[in-house]
Amino acid sequence: MTQTIVYILICINVVTFVVYGIDKWNAKQGSWRISEATLLSLAVIGGSIGALLGMKVWHHKTMHKKFKYGLPLILLAQIALIYFMNK
Repeated sequence: MTQTIVYILICINVVTFVVYGIDKWNAKQGSWRISEATLLSLAVIGGSIGALLGMKVWHHKTMHKKFKYGLPLILLAQIALIYFMNK
C-alpha cells in the first residue's frame, strides 16, 4: 500500500474510534445518537479497526449482533481485499 493510503486509513480509523466514543457518551446523556447505519458505514469505508477498538474501549454496541459479528467480518473482508489486490 502506498503511504498516502496508510495515512488515510489511520485517519478514518481515528475518526471512527472517536465517533463510537461520542455515541456512547451521548447514549449515557440521553442525547442525540449517531445512527447504526453511520457507525457501520464508517467501518465499511476503512474504519473497521477503529470500530472494533471503539467497541472494546467504550463498551459500546457489544451486544448488538450486527456489530459483534458484522465488524469482524467487515475487517476480514477488507484484509482479503488488500491481499488479493496485492497478489
